[in-house]
Amino acid sequence: MYAPERQQEILRLARESGRVDVLSLAEEFQVTAETVRRDLRALDRAGLVRRVHGGAIPAGRLDFEPDLAERESTAADEKDRIAHAALAELPADGSVIIDAGTTAARLAAAFPLESSLTVVTHALPVAARLADHPGISLHLVGGRVRHRTRAAVDAWALRGYGEIRADVVFLATNGFSLDGGLTTPDLAEAAVKRATIAAARRVVLLADSSKHGQEHFARFGGLDQVDLLVTDSGLSPKDALAIERQGTDVTRA
Repeated sequence: MYAPERQQEILRLARESGRVDVLSLAEEFQVTAETVRRDLRALDRAGLVRRVHGGAIPAGRLDFEPDLAERESTAADEKDRIAHAALAELPADGSVIIDAGTTAARLAAAFPLESSLTVVTHALPVAARLADHPGISLHLVGGRVRHRTRAAVDAWALRGYGEIRADVVFLATNGFSLDGGLTTPDLAEAAVKRATIAAARRVVLLADSSKHGQEHFARFGGLDQVDLLVTDSGLSPKDALAIERQGTDVTRA
């Protein structure tokens, strides 16, 4: 396959799925990762895709938001490792907020049955995983439920978080970077995430490495507001060090 043909196919895949990654493309087309990177650079220069960490997204698709089922199956092993590493950040006794997100839901699923905590969430998948834990005092924040994320948003949710002060928030994001901060495609989701940050004394960000370098439409905070980033080993030591230098601890699970 000639380079222009391969680039056209890469563009088609990016538009269909919303994102392509270098390693998967190299395997699919039986070429080196560097060849794929050259293809992506060419498509980026042509204004057809925008390069992000580890791959690319279609140009003009900073608001792209895959549905819950697709996100559940993406980087599943990495999300499991992140969730289990994050268990160490649970207070022995106290209160936590769990944000909406597939990694956050995996954290909830990993909670020990004997946990004794107050848990606040606006995410239906998180609440469903914790509802049968007898030692957990579960508080579900209400609002309009977005079908794509199964999370409550808008005024009711914002008001609920404005009335509490938790020990820790386990925060999720669609993208993070030193320059772009924490971003998500939807403004209503961003507003609730911003409220959860304000409602907690400590902020723990759960984000797999594929989200590093990604930027979406709605910014809800900066990495300087995050006390600890729990990610996977796909985040390079160099990038982890850069994040730590601005004051955020990093755990690579």
